[in-house]
Amino acid sequence: MKGIIDVVALGGNAIIPAGGKGTINEQRKLTTTSMRQVADLIASGRRVILTHGNGPIVGNIMERNEAVKDRIPPMPLDVCGADSQGGIGYMIQQALRNELLARGIKSDVTTLVSQVVVSEDDDAFDSPTKPIGPFYSESEAKKLEAAKGWYMVNDADRGFRRVVPSPKPVEIVESDVILSLLEMGVIVVAVGGGGIPVVRRDGGFTGIEAVIDKDRAAAVLAGKVGAERLIILTNVTEVCVNFGRRDEEPLRNISLSDIRKLHGSGEFPAGSMGPKIESAIDFISNGGKEVIISHASMLLEACMGKAGTHILPDTDSRA
Repeated sequence: MKGIIDVVALGGNAIIPAGGKGTINEQRKLTTTSMRQVADLIASGRRVILTHGNGPIVGNIMERNEAVKDRIPPMPLDVCGADSQGGIGYMIQQALRNELLARGIKSDVTTLVSQVVVSEDDDAFDSPTKPIGPFYSESEAKKLEAAKGWYMVNDADRGFRRVVPSPKPVEIVESDVILSLLEMGVIVVAVGGGGIPVVRRDGGFTGIEAVIDKDRAAAVLAGKVGAERLIILTNVTEVCVNFGRRDEEPLRNISLSDIRKLHGSGEFPAGSMGPKIESAIDFISNGGKEVIISHASMLLEACMGKAGTHILPDTDSRA
């Protein structure tokens, strides 16, 4: 099957409403709304692979683990990630297929629980930074550190939380399967939550306690499948310089060189827009044609150039 490929990375706000309770009915309703735009994009002739975040859902799974740990053995983080991939993927594939059928499009949609290889030598394993799971008191945190070897930190004075490594993705284990499905005309939901982090050991793969940034993983996937565009949907309409200040300025069309200079100057913090910009730089540097960053509700407007930040190769900068 021929056609231009888009990898669309859905942020958590495309699944869980801001300020909502996180009920399954809320999730279904918002997922359906998000998938209407994706269905329209597919109807326009684009081939689409979807990725998604999994926060706070994977945190909720871990909290359930802790709540019933005396009756049911808790599952490790890689299994919790796989659990979240399956559940979120199910909602996405069902909502998207329903929207496609409503448009007279009979396309198969499937979720592929995906493993993502990371390096055991990644510096992230020496400095865990990604907070996950519930909050604990200081005394509870000390007990967990002693009993389980967890790293615990005070999270903005809201309580103590576990932090895990966030290593960079190296490759997608199932990338060839994704490509095969794509060539068959199947719309694939893959690499959810950044994928299940695994390392190579003894000629095979082993799950590891870590969390991979979903946008970094989406950029690796987009490069592997030869996507033209990487579309990162988040909770802002455009990327801004001087964010949150009086002189805040949105970026609409910007070249790879210019975004790289801004990033090098410290414009995009690591805990905010930084990973998205780094993912965009990696994708364009490796042959991608365009990265779009915009709000989850503005997918179509962004694809038409009416919204969002558009990062382009230096030879294709737009006025």
